[in-house]
Amino acid sequence: MRTRPFLTLAAAVAALTLPAIAPASAAGGAVLTTGGAGGTPVAVGDVLAARLASGTSATLYSSATGTSGVSCTASTFAATVTDNPAAPGTATESVTGHTFDSGSCTSNVVGVLGVSGITVDNLPYTATVDSGGTLTVTPAGGSTIQTTVKLRTLLGSVTCVYRAAALTGKADNADSSIAFTNQQFTKVSGSSLCFSNGYFTAKYAPVTDAGAPVHVN
Repeated sequence: MRTRPFLTLAAAVAALTLPAIAPASAAGGAVLTTGGAGGTPVAVGDVLAARLASGTSATLYSSATGTSGVSCTASTFAATVTDNPAAPGTATESVTGHTFDSGSCTSNVVGVLGVSGITVDNLPYTATVDSGGTLTVTPAGGSTIQTTVKLRTLLGSVTCVYRAAALTGKADNADSSIAFTNQQFTKVSGSSLCFSNGYFTAKYAPVTDAGAPVHVN
C-alpha cells in the first residue's frame, strides 16, 4: 500500500532541455542549432520548450523494473539558453519551468485514489548538453532537485517529497527529443504510502526554439 514517487524535473525533467544524438560535425557551428544539424545557432537568451512525446507518459515507479506508481500523460518544460559555444563543446541552460498536469496523472497503487498535485521545487536548475548528446541537470546554488507529490488516498491526503542529486538524459537528433530513463529519486518525507525510492522515466519531443526543432552538434 505504498505509493510511488514522481519526478521532478526534470527531468524533466525535470526537464528538461535539448535534443541530440550522434553529433553532426559542423565546423565553426554551435552546439545547439535549428534548421537541422549544423544549422542556425540557437541564440543565448532563447527559451527552449517541449512537451511529452506524442503517445508517451512520464512515470515514476517504485523500482527500476516495476510498473507500480504514478503515470502522467501531460508534462512540459522550459529552459533558457545561457551559453551555446562552437561544436564540439557543451551548451548550458537554466531550467525555469517543469510542470505535470495532475489531471492527466493516474496511480495504480493500492490505497491511492488519485493524484492531486505534482510540483517541481527549487527551480531554476542548471542543465548542460554536450556534443555527444548527454544532458545533465543539477540544482543551482546549493539547493537540491526536489519534487513534491500530493496523493488522495483511503487515509486522506498524503504528501511525498523526493530528492535527487542530479539527473542524466540523452538527446536524439532523429526526433529532436530528450529522454530520461529510470532516474532515481529518494523519499525525504512522507507516510508509508510513499515509496522510499522513485524511478523517473520520460521522453520529451520535439524540443523547440520558437517552434523550430533543436539539434545538437
